[in-house]
Amino acid sequence: MDIMSVSGMSGMLNTSKVNNDIQVAVLSKSLETYQTTGENLTKMMEASVNPNLGQNIDFRV
Repeated sequence: MDIMSVSGMSGMLNTSKVNNDIQVAVLSKSLETYQTTGENLTKMMEASVNPNLGQNIDFRV
């Protein structure tokens, strides 16, 4: 193996690592988005079971 091919492989490995890091970051952000969406959907479903819950406040003066 000559020096050019070693340096070329090193560059390819670094590029591959950067690509993998980017993919992991994008997947992590997607997971956060799906979790937030799921939580919001759960809240909406709970609210639909008792749609009037929290609409009125009883108080005395």
